[in-house]
Amino acid sequence: MTDNQALFTGDMLIEVVKNQLNEGNPLKVKETLMRLRMTGYSEQEALEYIACALGQEMTHVVEDGMSFNENRYGQYLDTLPELPWAEE
Repeated sequence: MTDNQALFTGDMLIEVVKNQLNEGNPLKVKETLMRLRMTGYSEQEALEYIACALGQEMTHVVEDGMSFNENRYGQYLDTLPELPWAEE
């Protein structure tokens, strides 16, 4: 695990996800939460999966110097509960 990955784990990412849900932005986060809940995941599990997708996007921002890309983040959300980037 790189130092950047350590910055984007756990409670901090889940807090950001909760803020996104409260603000309704991006809407895809709420849709993903509902989809995961409807397929049997607990709210906590769903939040953790979403936080993984957010962490992957934030890794691009920090390590690659890219801007936050809502479309790419949405693509990561669409793959959940699979984590294809974890296999890289």
